[in-house]
Amino acid sequence: MPSHVKNNSRRRFVQYATMMAVGAQSLLRTRDVRASLFDGKEAAGLGEPWPQMQYRQLGRTGHNSSRLVFGCGATLSRERHDDLLHAAFDAGVNTFDVGFKHYYSDAEKNLAPFLKTKRNKIFLISKAYVPTDIEWHETITTQQAKQAARGWTAYLEESLREMGVEHVDAYYFMAANNVSVVTSEELHRAFENAKVNGKVSYLGLSTHQNADNVLRAAIKTGAFDLAMIAITPGGWYDWEDKSVLNGSPTMAELQPLLAQAREAGIGLVGMKAGRFLAGRRFFGWSNPDAFDKYYNSKLMQAKLSEFQRSYAYVLEHGLDVVNADMQTLLHLKENFTAAATSAEYFDIA
Repeated sequence: MPSHVKNNSRRRFVQYATMMAVGAQSLLRTRDVRASLFDGKEAAGLGEPWPQMQYRQLGRTGHNSSRLVFGCGATLSRERHDDLLHAAFDAGVNTFDVGFKHYYSDAEKNLAPFLKTKRNKIFLISKAYVPTDIEWHETITTQQAKQAARGWTAYLEESLREMGVEHVDAYYFMAANNVSVVTSEELHRAFENAKVNGKVSYLGLSTHQNADNVLRAAIKTGAFDLAMIAITPGGWYDWEDKSVLNGSPTMAELQPLLAQAREAGIGLVGMKAGRFLAGRRFFGWSNPDAFDKYYNSKLMQAKLSEFQRSYAYVLEHGLDVVNADMQTLLHLKENFTAAATSAEYFDIA
């Protein structure tokens, strides 16, 4: 047998052996047959090549961010996933978002080992609740705002300790739904003090309730550099109902507001873009075609899942980047592909 044939046979044997071994290990860990087969193929070098990541400047931060943000909160809440973090970084993801331990358990702590080698090469975001007892429609008092500012500052300092870093690029008012909190001078002053002390550079918020009013308020303050908004092709995502907000304008109709935010220097980060599609499968229902009516033929004909289509759509209709939780390498590559190729499916100037 010629040597080149022997070498090819040997290489194929090694590849298949690697695929089987890695796939078996993955199956034991994830109990997901499809993800395990994917892991095996990737490890053996038999997978499809990753597309080239695309980048967008995040408002006035100046950071040229990968259009996919790695949402670390849920993924790292219980255990480390250095393999996924490094795979994302190696493929071109340069923005990582996590959250404080009082919601995301050990996520910040489990991100720390990755940060030891990559901290200066990534844009790091974390977040915490503004601790108040008021409802979304109530008005915060000066005394409540002072106390909330102290609490949020303490959470920021705790986050730095959990991650083993001295500085975070951006820190959010997490799950912000109260306009008076968003516009509070006491809370803005807390951020400015932390910034002066070298603990944080940029202020952001995340919101998935009362989002329209919250974003409008954030624009007026001129204080926010980033806004992570729960939005779908069909409009605002309703956290309470796990659905599209009843009566919401569609994303196409929200273009003027999103443009206003970008003009104000706010980098727009999407979240929950495809969450409604999954529905509540443990109750036996989902909504895989819920957003199809908003898509053009080019997107519908692309070899993308319903989740990938939703990410591609929101990225090309007003958002700078999209934040996604990735539990497996398969999930990471699917989201990565949608973010990297989103512009291919639209003719938008």
